[in-house]
Amino acid sequence: MAATQHTSQTWVHPDPDLHEDRHDFSLVLGGPLFQLLRKAHLEGEHLELLRRRMLVIAGSAWLPLLLLSVISTSDGNVGRLSFFRDVEVHVRFLIALPILIAAEVIVHARIRPVVSRFIERRIVLPQDLPRFDRAIESAIRLRNSVLAELVLILIVYTFGLLLWQSRVPILAPTWYALPGGRWHLTPAGYWYVFVSIPILQFILLRWYMRFIIWFRFLWQVSRLDLNLVSTHPDRCGGLAFLGKSAYAFGPILFAQGAMLAGVVAGRVLYRGESLPSFKLQIGGFIAFFVFAILGPLVMFTSGMARAKRKGLSEYGLLAQRYVESFEQKWVLCDPASSEELLGSSDIQSLADLDNSYAVVREMRAIPFGVEDITRLAAATAAPFLPLLLTIFSPEELIMRIIKVVF
Repeated sequence: MAATQHTSQTWVHPDPDLHEDRHDFSLVLGGPLFQLLRKAHLEGEHLELLRRRMLVIAGSAWLPLLLLSVISTSDGNVGRLSFFRDVEVHVRFLIALPILIAAEVIVHARIRPVVSRFIERRIVLPQDLPRFDRAIESAIRLRNSVLAELVLILIVYTFGLLLWQSRVPILAPTWYALPGGRWHLTPAGYWYVFVSIPILQFILLRWYMRFIIWFRFLWQVSRLDLNLVSTHPDRCGGLAFLGKSAYAFGPILFAQGAMLAGVVAGRVLYRGESLPSFKLQIGGFIAFFVFAILGPLVMFTSGMARAKRKGLSEYGLLAQRYVESFEQKWVLCDPASSEELLGSSDIQSLADLDNSYAVVREMRAIPFGVEDITRLAAATAAPFLPLLLTIFSPEELIMRIIKVVF
């Protein structure tokens, strides 16, 4: 009998909801490419072998271009634009692509704990855990979908090639193409168009798919009856961690900014265009990507606004009752001396109540603030800073940066 009881006890957990593995969700640990890289010994179970992965993938995109362009001509130059002067290509494959690969480690470390915080902080209550778990399972299925990544490859080799075909006509020889037709490519050009660019586009589109998975999961969570506390000191009802978690996507925004900066640099350096002529495009680009990361978080606005209204109502009623009692005790019935009042805990409680009501009143309707917007905008704009050297001298640029910062 004792042995039987012991056996039964080993299989029964006092609270099944305490199992953390159910809520251990990662945006990047999964998918056909992830499994392929593991089999190729370019990735570990927890994103190990990052340097090897960066060298192999970025090297496969850039190094053949170097070798083929050098082999094509004795000096490595073809016409007006040589491979070594093509800033856009080097920025794409030596800066943006490695950053997009390395960003997986940052996103994994910063986004993974966010899911469990909904449980740890009791924002998702026990009765809603089944729906929360279904949202996680749905996100995992989409993340691991073979069909989804096959669609991305199809997009790269259809719309991606059409986008290449719609580029400005090639009027002079370059390292990748010659005049005489859109597809009059050099050997390096064929690798560039059919291998290097698709690698970059696929990895970038894969990140966009992850954004969709993440925001779809958050949308499903926002539909739950969340336990938002209006007096939470983060002024977001307890959801400020969502805005902070968006910093994990900063490297992706930086890589996107670097790619556009490479395009602008090529036009400024070799086509004689001025940097100020791109200010509207750059500003719109920065605003678009910051909004793309933070904008979807407004899905929590209705719940946060509802929590704020409820908090103002409840704390307003509490405040009314307390101040009536305070006035009755200290003002109307038996006015006390100032020393007695100041020594009473009632006056401190009145101040604490005022502070609590102020926190409720200052609660935001979105789970991010100006600081979050500024940091993501800075990450997106950072790659454009070197381009300012085309306008200012290094000394003048340093002085202007110092004036802006200080």
